[in-house]
Amino acid sequence: MDKHALSESDISDKYVRPAMVQAGWHTLDQIYAQFPLRAGRVVVRGNKSHRDKDTVLKADFVLFLKPNIPLAVVEVKKARLSPQAGMQQALNYATLLDVPFSFASNGDSFVFRDATLATGVLEQTLTLDQFPTPHELWARYCAWKGWSAEVQSVAAYDYAPDPSGKKVPRYYQLNAINRTVEAIAAGQNRVLLVMATGTGKTYTAFQIIHRLWKSTWRSDKPGGQKRILFLADRNILIDQTMINDFRPFKGAMAKLSANAKGVERVNAQGQIEVDDVDLAVDKTTKAVNKSYEIYLSLYQAVTGTEEEQNIYKQFSPDFFDLIVVDECHRGSANEDSAWRDILTYFASATHVGLTATPKETKDTSNTAYFGEPIYTYSLKQGIEDGFLAPYKVIRVDLDKDTFGWRPTAGMTDNKGQLIEDRIYTGRDMNRKLVMEPRDAVVAERITAYLRATDRMAKTIVFCEDIDHAARMRQALSNANADICATQPNYVMQITGDNAEGKRELDNFIDPEKPYPVIATTSKLMSTGVDAQTCKLIVLDQNIKSMTLFKQIIGRGTRLREDLGKSWFTILDFKRATDNFADPAFDGEPVQIYEPKGSDPIAPPDAPPEPFDPANLGLPGIEGTLGPQDPLDPLGPFGGAGGTPPIKYVLGNQVTVAVARERVQYLNAQGKLITESLRDYTRINLTKQYDSLDKFLQAWNDADRKAALLEELESRGVLVEAMQEELSAQGHTGLDPFDALLHVAYNMPPLTRRERARRVKKRNVFTHYGPVARQVIDALLDKYADEGIATIEADTVFNVQPFTDIGRPAEIIKSFGGRPQYKTALQTLERELYAASE
Repeated sequence: MDKHALSESDISDKYVRPAMVQAGWHTLDQIYAQFPLRAGRVVVRGNKSHRDKDTVLKADFVLFLKPNIPLAVVEVKKARLSPQAGMQQALNYATLLDVPFSFASNGDSFVFRDATLATGVLEQTLTLDQFPTPHELWARYCAWKGWSAEVQSVAAYDYAPDPSGKKVPRYYQLNAINRTVEAIAAGQNRVLLVMATGTGKTYTAFQIIHRLWKSTWRSDKPGGQKRILFLADRNILIDQTMINDFRPFKGAMAKLSANAKGVERVNAQGQIEVDDVDLAVDKTTKAVNKSYEIYLSLYQAVTGTEEEQNIYKQFSPDFFDLIVVDECHRGSANEDSAWRDILTYFASATHVGLTATPKETKDTSNTAYFGEPIYTYSLKQGIEDGFLAPYKVIRVDLDKDTFGWRPTAGMTDNKGQLIEDRIYTGRDMNRKLVMEPRDAVVAERITAYLRATDRMAKTIVFCEDIDHAARMRQALSNANADICATQPNYVMQITGDNAEGKRELDNFIDPEKPYPVIATTSKLMSTGVDAQTCKLIVLDQNIKSMTLFKQIIGRGTRLREDLGKSWFTILDFKRATDNFADPAFDGEPVQIYEPKGSDPIAPPDAPPEPFDPANLGLPGIEGTLGPQDPLDPLGPFGGAGGTPPIKYVLGNQVTVAVARERVQYLNAQGKLITESLRDYTRINLTKQYDSLDKFLQAWNDADRKAALLEELESRGVLVEAMQEELSAQGHTGLDPFDALLHVAYNMPPLTRRERARRVKKRNVFTHYGPVARQVIDALLDKYADEGIATIEADTVFNVQPFTDIGRPAEIIKSFGGRPQYKTALQTLERELYAASE
C-alpha cells in the first residue's frame, strides 16, 4: 500500500485515530471526528441566500476529557505533506474552542503544541506511539489553571444530557458555559456573559445552573441543598424558559408568582399542549414555599415600594447560592434598580449577568457591578459563523425628514395650535411634529415591500412613542385593507398600554401562528421578544442609544431555515442604520465610569427610570404592564412622566414623498456596503479583470460559467443583486454576463432571449440527429427562461421538456455519449456568448 496515495480520511482512520486510541482515548465519548465549528456564513444576494462553503469549519478531530469538556484539536494532512502542514489550522480551531493543546499529523508523526508550557517547550515532534493520554493533558490543563482538586471536580462535572440526543452545544456555548463554571468553581462571585440575541443565552444559563447545582460546588451547605434564582423582566421569558430550556428542572423548579396559568407549547408531533408550572407563592397568604431548589421570577414580581411587596425578603439573605439575571441591561444597572436591590440583599450568593448589550453610560454600568465579561460572542461573529441571520438594509429618505419643513407664517395645526416658526427635520417627526400623510407614505412603502416579497412575513415596526404606534397601526391597516377587512389581527399595536395587543404578543412570536403579521410598537418589543421568524424590521424611531439599537436589530437575527427564514431586511426611515458604522456597534463593552480614590466601586445614583409598581397589575406578584409602559419611559404621548408635550398635528395641508431609496448589502467581508451597488460591482469586478478582454477571456475559458459566477460572488461581485437592481430599472431577462458587461464596462446589454434567438438563426448544430437537435433547442429555450446555471446543472434532463424527449441516458446517447454531449454544450455556450454580429 502506497501511503502517499491515501486521502486525508484514510490517514485519519488508519494511522491517527489508532494512535489516539492506543494512548487511551475512547472513540465513543472522547474522540469526535469532523467536529463542526462554523456552519458557514449565509450570503444574501437579491432575494436569495446560500451558505458560503468556504466559511464552513470542521476540525478533523477534537479530543474531550468527557462530552463537552474539550482539551485538544488534531488536524490531519496527507502523507506527502509535512507533519506541520496542518498546525496553523489546528491553532485556529483551538482558539475557537478555547483549548491550549494542538496537534498536526501526516500519519508519520505528530507535531504537538502545548500552550501551557508544562515542559518549557511550546512545540515538539512526537512519534505515533508517544501521543499523550487523557490524564496527562487534563493534569497539564489543571496545573496551568492552578486548580485544586475541589475546583477540578466542579469544572469537570457533566453537562445535562439532552433527552432527544440532537442538541449539541456550539463551540461558543461550550466556551461560555465552561468559562463560567470554571470561574465560579475557582471562587469568582460576579460573572458577566455577553452573547448576541439568538445565540442561546437561556440554554447556556441552563447548563451553567445544572452543572453547579449537581456538582460538589458549595456542597458544604447544611443538607447539601443548593438553591438558585433566575431573574428576568418579562413574564413571557419566564414562562417560555420553564417549558423549554429549563424543562428538565421540573419538580425542583417553581415560579415566584401567585398567578396560576398554563403555558402553551408545541410538542414534537406539532400539537399544542398546556404545561402547568409550579408556583411558589400562595395566592391567599402570599407566603413563599421554600422547599424548591430552583426559582424563576420577574424581578418586578418580588419587589415594590411597599414592604409587603418585597417577597424576596421572606427568604433569608443566605438562602440562594446562585442568582442569574437575564437581560441584565434591562431595569437599569443603577444601584437603585429592582434587580440591584435583590442582589444586594442576597450578597452572599454568586451573581451571573446575561445580556446581548451591556449597558455602559456615565451613570449606569453592568461591568462596574459584574466585572469585565468572562466571554463575549458578538452579533458580527454570529453572522460570520453562520449561526445568526444576516441582513440587508433598505434606506428610505423622506423629503420632509431629509430637507426639512418650515410652516408658513401664522400656520396652525389640526387642533388650532399656532405652529412655532422654525425648520423641522427628521428628528422632530412624530415627537414634536406629526404629519399624517407621512404615516401613509411609510405604511405604503412597508406594504409595497411585503407585496413584493411575502405578505405573511412577520414584521415589527418600531415607532417613536405609543401615539405613533397607534397611528401606524391604522395607516398599515388602511394600506392592507384587502387583508385586514377579514383578518383584523393582520396588523396589531403591541405596546404597554394596549391590553389586546399584548395578549397577541405570544401569537406574534409563535412560528405556528400566522397572525398577527405586522406589529407596531415603541419600546415593548425591543428586547426579550423571541420573534424567530421575523423577516422585516422597520425603523421609524430616533434611536440615540447603541444598546437600544443592538436590541432592536436583534429581533431579526434568529435563523429558522426550516421555516424559510435565513436572512432579514431592515427598512430604515430614520437613518438609524448609520449606527452600523459606529465602532461601538459590535465592539467590546466600554467601561465609562472609572472610580478613583475613595469613589464607590459602582457608579453614583442616577435618577431612576419612570416606573410605577402600581401599574403592575397584581401588586408585587405579576408584571402586567399598565398604561404607563415602564419599557416606554416617555409614556403614551412621548412626554416625561406621561405629560404630553406640545405636538403639532398636520393632515392634508402637507405632502410627503420619498426623496431617495437605496438597498445596502453585507459584502463578502461582512461589512455593510454603503456606496452605489453599480459602483461597488464595477470596482470589485475590475479589481479582478482590469480590461474587458481579460474578463471575456476568463469567461470563455471557464468550463462552467456558474462556477465562475460563484467565485465572483465570493470576491464581492454581487451578481444577483446587480441583476435585481437592473431589472427594477427596466433591464429584465439579462444574463449575468450581460449585467456585468453593462455595469463594469458600459457595454449595451442583450437579453437571454435575444442571445438564444441569435444561436438558433446560425444553424450551428445541423450535423446532429433529430433528437439531439431537439435537445439543443430545448436547452436554448431553457437558457432564455432561466439562465446559464440551469442548463449547466446535471439535473437539467430531469425536468420538462426533456422528460418528454426521453430518459437522461437516452438523451446523452443521442449525442454519441457523455463526452460528445459535453462538447456540444461547450459549443452551445461559445455560440451564446459570441461577439455581436
